[in-house]
Amino acid sequence: MLNYLILPLLMLGIAAVGHAEPRLMQLADAGNLRELSEPQISPDGQWVAYKVKLSDSAKDKLLTDLWIAKTQGGQQLRLTFSGDVSGQPRWNPQGQWLSFLATRGGDEASRKGAQVWRLNLAGGEAEALTDIKGGVADYAWSPDGKRMVLVVADPDPRDEPEQMPGWKRKTLPPIVIDRFQFKHDRDGYLGPQQSHLHVFDVATAKAQQLTEGQYSEKAPAWSPDGRQLAFLSQRKGQADRSEETSLYVMDALPGAAARLLASFTTEDGASPAWSPDGSRIAFLAGDEVKYSAYQRYRPAVVAKAGGPVQLLAEGLDRGFQASLAWAADGRGLYGIVDDDRISYLAYVPLAGTKVERLTEGQRTLADLSMASDGSIAMLGGNAKQAPEVELFKAGRLQRLSHQNDDWFAGIQLGRTEDFSSTSADGTEVHGLITLPPAYQAGRRYPTILFIHGGPNGQDSHSLRADFPMRELLSAQGYVVLQVNYRGSSGRGQAFQRAIYADWGNKELQDLLGAVDWAVKQGYADPQRLAVGGWSYGGILTNYLIASDKRFKAAVSGAGSSNQLSMFGTDQYAVQYEREVGPPWLAQELWIKLSYPFFKADRIQTPTLFLGGQQDFNVPISGSEQMYQALKMLDVDTQLVIYPGQFHRLSTPSYRRDVEARFIAWFGKYLKP
Repeated sequence: MLNYLILPLLMLGIAAVGHAEPRLMQLADAGNLRELSEPQISPDGQWVAYKVKLSDSAKDKLLTDLWIAKTQGGQQLRLTFSGDVSGQPRWNPQGQWLSFLATRGGDEASRKGAQVWRLNLAGGEAEALTDIKGGVADYAWSPDGKRMVLVVADPDPRDEPEQMPGWKRKTLPPIVIDRFQFKHDRDGYLGPQQSHLHVFDVATAKAQQLTEGQYSEKAPAWSPDGRQLAFLSQRKGQADRSEETSLYVMDALPGAAARLLASFTTEDGASPAWSPDGSRIAFLAGDEVKYSAYQRYRPAVVAKAGGPVQLLAEGLDRGFQASLAWAADGRGLYGIVDDDRISYLAYVPLAGTKVERLTEGQRTLADLSMASDGSIAMLGGNAKQAPEVELFKAGRLQRLSHQNDDWFAGIQLGRTEDFSSTSADGTEVHGLITLPPAYQAGRRYPTILFIHGGPNGQDSHSLRADFPMRELLSAQGYVVLQVNYRGSSGRGQAFQRAIYADWGNKELQDLLGAVDWAVKQGYADPQRLAVGGWSYGGILTNYLIASDKRFKAAVSGAGSSNQLSMFGTDQYAVQYEREVGPPWLAQELWIKLSYPFFKADRIQTPTLFLGGQQDFNVPISGSEQMYQALKMLDVDTQLVIYPGQFHRLSTPSYRRDVEARFIAWFGKYLKP
């Protein structure tokens, strides 16, 4: 099947690798990296579909299309060319259709939202399957391929204000808010609308609503016999006031009652998974709710009929990623473990506590998808390879996609290595050091401390196609330090929880200890040090410059310092209530956590502040306040605001502008 569609790779946009001498990475190169995501292996294991996102400089947009790669033979096919794929490629169980979400058809279609489309792999154009007002947020095929379960949001009357009673005008109506969690980055202000399950008949194109009420459902999964659905929902008390969720199961019929099986915290993007015989359901479970910002997720299993939850991998002090897959015999699960600066594929048996590690090396994996023959598709990469589609079969990994081969053949990257340092309180901390491509032993270099966000996350042996700042800085002749400070994942539960309600303390010891190590080892020039980061990396940048004067320059992206002023303006009310307490009861703690703002007069480091105008994750006011403070104190500073952008910038020219400003600001003070 599909052999007649296979064209020369050059026609598909993948040119043959040339033999030109590799050169140092430039700003323009960052926009040519392709970002892969959501690999989905076909039921028979013959093909893997995946998304490719790239920058279109002419349109100044990020365009996303679908590709497929053959698991044997190396062929690659581009399936869509319009750049408007939202995501969630899914094979129907029989394998002749590939479906996906997209918003197509002009302004009217945009108002309706994303719909399910499908491609017949025997040829022809994609066709829309659904036409549902409000759009489809998620979906899953039934085992017989005749139905789909859809996640559909309630209609929002604000989308058509002229239809609202008493508001017969084009002017947007006022925003009325009565929810505890009332805002979220990209979603904006949250109304009362919820998302519910619908069953869609493919032949008749008719949908029936299954669930209703003042709570939302997500991540639906069909039982193997197609009679029941498992899904996640928070139906206890005020759903907006807790990050706990629950696993439910119900018959796939309108009016059927949902049965509660388990309550837990879980990772965004995690879905329940039915065992092959349909008797049990696996899910990803976290630790106590109060530690939801510092979670270590592990696989868990519960019987479909209910009963005690079996928590797996209890002897492993590491967390699992969102995707889980059952072994064909139902005796265990496959998942990806996040370890110290790496990740690996693992098999977790239901019996016993031993976790079997299946892959090795200084690399990362993500987005597991399993075929009926047991082969597993994933994204895999390392410090010198952006994530590409890989196949795990018969005990070995094989790379299937080659979207960025040309790019890497033409670019000379720095060398990234592991290091360990010791903090002032004796804590051992791990990180990565990247040396410039032309590094000469015995010579000291200007050094950038580049801090990851989260804090629950880690710097690893991977290359970010969407924000290759480490590679750009290295190409400019800098040594780059990336430190997995306390609060980071990959080092176990105690390491993650160490900063609970104590921000800007232990992390700084870890970061400064790593800088001291780099100076002592002869890598870093102590007179030419700079610091920068985005999100929590920007926040920690502010903490550092208010605590230590060694840095000659700083770039704080999407950061904040007056944490008290973030209360009610960002999206973290649930975490604040649980971890810090309300300001009227914990005023001293809030002031303590806000010391970069209240001790701004200690800052001497020239600092550039950056952020998205519509960021509800870390609102731009956090950067505005610090900019104003440093301006008042006559410290060299600048504020750059990106119009219409959220926490993660999505306009290519703005992304390149951020990278250019990082380089220019550091160059101004480290390379006068």
